[in-house]
Amino acid sequence: MTFEPRIVGFLCNWCSYAGADLAGVSRISYPTNIRIIRLMCSGRVEPVIVLETLAQGADGVLVMGCHIGDCHYISGNLYAERKINVLKKLLARTSLEVGRLRLEWVSASEGGRFAELVKDFVEQIKALGPSPLAGDKPDKNILAGVLAAKAAAEDFRLRLLVGREKTMIDDGNVYGEKVSEEELDKILNEVIDTEFVRNRIYLLVKEKPLSVKELSERLDLDSKTVLRHVVVMRRRGLITVDRVEGTSPLYTALEVGR
Repeated sequence: MTFEPRIVGFLCNWCSYAGADLAGVSRISYPTNIRIIRLMCSGRVEPVIVLETLAQGADGVLVMGCHIGDCHYISGNLYAERKINVLKKLLARTSLEVGRLRLEWVSASEGGRFAELVKDFVEQIKALGPSPLAGDKPDKNILAGVLAAKAAAEDFRLRLLVGREKTMIDDGNVYGEKVSEEELDKILNEVIDTEFVRNRIYLLVKEKPLSVKELSERLDLDSKTVLRHVVVMRRRGLITVDRVEGTSPLYTALEVGR
């Protein structure tokens, strides 16, 4: 049987959705694999929703907005671009292919471009194959990674960095101190790494109590790094000691403060 991808498209109302509508009225054919969700602005695309869409088994997600400089809300598409960049960084830390997520710009007059982009993305996803999260038996390890990425995307620090990226680079803080793109990217990667690992730990100990050694083996990280995260998570009330076996504490997740 030929694999036909299931693709979810998030399209802004003023440009890309209008471009899709133009493709329809102009009778420009394109694959029927895409299911379109209309948003007022591409900047309204939430990383959590995109990751949930992938976790639910969508083979690909295509986000479309106005061309840079043409956003109906001035800078919404720039915000969307920053969100997608963070999403790709998060996906890169899972075992799900980053190529299952794509961002493109389409104007209201580009019905042909819309159709070509959909065709190209469908071929891209066909080359990747079915999502390992689709069907009745999704890959548990990959799903755990995507769910950890989803939880990380909800982190306040991460959302703040994405929302204030342009301000931090162009305007600086109240003292006029600016952050370079390289410095901000380094900070962003550190926050993503930290939150992704902590959420992986949380999800693992939510399934069953585990020791630092067991967590280290499951996450392929050294014990010192895992212990450092465990200490912080205990302090924040996310996990606690379930019991002690021999000399090793086994940690379990807490719902309080989550």
